[in-house]
Amino acid sequence: MAEYKLLLPSMGEGVMEATIITWLFNEGDNVKEDDSVVEIATDKVDSDVPTPVSGKIVKILKQKDEVAKVGEAIAILEIEGEGGNTASEEVKTETPASAPDTETLKTIEEPLQAAANVEFSGDLYLSPLVKSIAQQENISESELKTIKGSGLEGRITKEDILAYVSNRGNQPVQQAAPVQETAPAAVKTPVSAPVSTVSAAAGDEIIPMDRMRKIIAENMVKAKHIAPHVTSFIETDVTNVVKWRNKHKDIFEKREGEKLTFMPIFVKAIVKAIQDFPMINVSISGENIIKKKNINIGMATALPDGNLIVPVIKNADQLSLSGLAKAINDLAYRARNKKLRPEDTQGATYTISNVGSFGNLMGTPIIPQPQVAILAIGAIVKKPAVLETKDGDVIAIRQLMFMSHSYDHRVVDGSLGGMMLKHVHDYLQNWDLNTEI
Repeated sequence: MAEYKLLLPSMGEGVMEATIITWLFNEGDNVKEDDSVVEIATDKVDSDVPTPVSGKIVKILKQKDEVAKVGEAIAILEIEGEGGNTASEEVKTETPASAPDTETLKTIEEPLQAAANVEFSGDLYLSPLVKSIAQQENISESELKTIKGSGLEGRITKEDILAYVSNRGNQPVQQAAPVQETAPAAVKTPVSAPVSTVSAAAGDEIIPMDRMRKIIAENMVKAKHIAPHVTSFIETDVTNVVKWRNKHKDIFEKREGEKLTFMPIFVKAIVKAIQDFPMINVSISGENIIKKKNINIGMATALPDGNLIVPVIKNADQLSLSGLAKAINDLAYRARNKKLRPEDTQGATYTISNVGSFGNLMGTPIIPQPQVAILAIGAIVKKPAVLETKDGDVIAIRQLMFMSHSYDHRVVDGSLGGMMLKHVHDYLQNWDLNTEI
């Protein structure tokens, strides 16, 4: 028999640690290859960790509510054969091109607990590992703002800060101060969800927020604090869309084994409108606008526990209607069954929220940072509408739907936000009944 160390796997760019939620097996239990053995939580998503081998769990190294770093052993399994995973297999990290000195490397191995007490401005997105290195090397916030991050959305990675430490006192790695230092004052203010001071009355039930609800609350406060929101509305005749879906949904399900919902049609229209107005597919960094190459559509999804998550359809512009339908169904299923990976919720450049799924006609959605726009789709309702015909105006029963488009007025004016919405409207209202899928 041999020992095998079960490691916390890599969970995507910028995710350096996770919290243990609950173990699905106990010490002494036998597990099979690919069994989910533990539920973990990151600041992005809750997910399961499967075991890559079969064996017996002989020791659990990380208990409920403890934090583990990526590559750290969380349990020991007893497996058949000789020789378990070696030290070189335990932590799979890349060595920086310019290796720092021994003292700097020691900071990687030290506990990250102290980093939790370090506070930086709301516009600095730092992993616990980067925070820990910054604290131990006495790197100030102003110094951090001079480091140009190579991670997602320009975040500072471990390699970035170690390279900075190696060159400290000589020449800065890369200067990005003008971008950060000229950011509006409002963005630099630390943002967190306000603490309620309401007193509970006799008979009231006090329900502590769970971890995900706290994250949602903080993100929503930050989003409203950073971006001045403007919302435009439009009512769209989607009769052709409804007819087309009714014609194809049974055929598609029989052929592909997948449900055909309205969402892939909405996403297709949004993608085409973004291609018409690429300046809606941007982010803001200080006084710079970052125009995104990829079109990644976030899809707000309600979870059974009442929380909300936004999985991302990557490169949506490269997918056919059939491909969009499969991607959307897969993400929605995994979201509702806690099967999403952290990378499934990263990198969105534009988001859609289907408030119509709750029977709502319209809403004023909050723009998720660092995006600059979000579209809410309302319920499709049969209504009498005036139609223009060659014989004059007539009243007919049509399938109508409201859409509401919230956008960041720092970079998206009413003309751009309104025209983008109108193009989505036009693509849906003029949907070709002969569209192939």
